[in-house]
Amino acid sequence: MLAAYTRAGFSLARQGALQISTALKTSTTSVLYTRGYSSKVKKQSSKDQSKAAKAQLKSSKFDGEKHGTVTTNQLLPGSQLRIYESALAEYQKCEEKMMAAVDWYRKEVTKLEARVSGRVTPEILAPVFVKIPGRPKGVKIEEVATVGVKDGSVLIVTVFEDSSLPHVETALYEAKIPGVVPQRVDAHTIRIPIPKPTLETRNSLQTAAQREAENTRVQLRKHHQASVRKGKFEKRSIEMDEFQKLTDKHIAEVDKILATMKKQK
Repeated sequence: MLAAYTRAGFSLARQGALQISTALKTSTTSVLYTRGYSSKVKKQSSKDQSKAAKAQLKSSKFDGEKHGTVTTNQLLPGSQLRIYESALAEYQKCEEKMMAAVDWYRKEVTKLEARVSGRVTPEILAPVFVKIPGRPKGVKIEEVATVGVKDGSVLIVTVFEDSSLPHVETALYEAKIPGVVPQRVDAHTIRIPIPKPTLETRNSLQTAAQREAENTRVQLRKHHQASVRKGKFEKRSIEMDEFQKLTDKHIAEVDKILATMKKQK
C-alpha cells in the first residue's frame, strides 16, 4: 500500500514538473518571439526611414543647394524646369546688379527730397569729391573734413589739415550743387549757408532726379543685354521672357521712386 501511494505521489510530482517546464518554455518562447519581432520591426523601420531620407535629399538638391532648401525654381511647371535651371545662375547675377542700381537711385532721390523739403543735412555735400595731390582719384569730402549743421540752415566744413582747405574749396565749386556757395572763415573752416529752396530750385532738383532716373534705366537695360548675350538664349524662349520681366520690374520701381519725388512740395 505504501509503495502504491509513493508511486502515485511520484507520478503527480512528475506531471507537475512537466507542466511547469512546459509553461516556462511557452513563456520563454513568447518572450523571445516578442523581442525578435520588435527588433525586426525596428530594423525595417530604420531602413525605410533611410530610404525616405535619401529620396527627399535627392529631390531637394538643386545646383549644390543644401538638403531641405526649396527654391523658386522648384515651383515652376515641369515643362519649364529644365530650361530655367540653365539660366538661373545668370538670372540671379543680373537681378543683383539691377537691385544695386535701383538702390543707388533711391539714395540719390532721398538726398534730393531733403533739398526740396528745405532740410539741411551733411548729405547735401555727398556729390563733392576732393582732389588731393599725390592721390590718383578724388576722395569724398568726409575723408578730409567733418561736415556739421549750425542753426539748421548752415553747413560747417572743418578740414583735418589746413593744407587741404584750398582743395576742398575748389571741389565745392566744381560740384556745382544748387545753392551751395562756400565762404572761407579761417585756415581750416568753410561756412556754407543753405537758402530755402525756391520754386526754381525745386524744379532743378526734380529735373536732376529725372535725369538720374533715365541714367538708371539705361544701366538696367545694359545689365539685361549683357546677361542675355552671355547666356546666348534663343528668341521667344522662356529665358528671354523671364529676363524681360525682370527688367520691366526694376524699371517700374525707378518710375515709382521718381513719381513719389515729384509729389514733394
